[in-house]
Amino acid sequence: MELTPELSTLSVLLLGFFLGLSHAIEADHLAAVSAIVSEKKNIFSAAIVGGLWGVGHTISLFVVGAIAIFLKLQISETAEAKLEAIVGGMLILLGLNALRKLFTAKEIHAHTHEHGARAHTHFHLHKDEESGEKSHHRFSPRSVLIGMVHGLAGSAALTIAVVPTIKSPIVALAYIFIFGVGSIGGMMLMSLLLGLPFHFTANNFVVLNKAIRLAAGIFSFGLGMFIVYEKLLQT
Repeated sequence: MELTPELSTLSVLLLGFFLGLSHAIEADHLAAVSAIVSEKKNIFSAAIVGGLWGVGHTISLFVVGAIAIFLKLQISETAEAKLEAIVGGMLILLGLNALRKLFTAKEIHAHTHEHGARAHTHFHLHKDEESGEKSHHRFSPRSVLIGMVHGLAGSAALTIAVVPTIKSPIVALAYIFIFGVGSIGGMMLMSLLLGLPFHFTANNFVVLNKAIRLAAGIFSFGLGMFIVYEKLLQT
């Protein structure tokens, strides 16, 4: 749908919101968030990860959009390709990190118990999910930074295809903001949905949980390799 001066401000902002929602389901966004969410078994934590990603994404879009609006600067196609390649490299690292955590050696602890006059020692195996339980509610800025990188890579298309068609600078900034709000909501919803399989398989279906985590890591790594090859090696 092409923006025209005849479209009302409300229509433009509604369009930005729904485009932001749909923006959340792009493959590179899902790959990044799924690699992070695979470490979580709490669905609330998963949703927060998506929200933080969306916040970082919106920050980058708003800053670059403001520069494009007031300074009349645009990101070149070469710079856009390099930014996309950085996103690909980040996906590779996220995938490798998810796989590393999946295959990290488990901790074994010895416990001594007494039964009457007799004491015995047995070994207890802590699953990787258990050892990371305390970190589920600690939200590092990683998701925000990842969202900012994605926002930089996606800002070229936004500033070239959409912002120049909006005559009012205020409406253009409002469009970017509403687009960001839509992307935050969309990513929170998608992260919640992506987190459900990890949540429901974390304790009772350990093998299936590891298989899903393996798939998430491979997906992120593989898509990252493809993006780097397409955007950097072929330019």
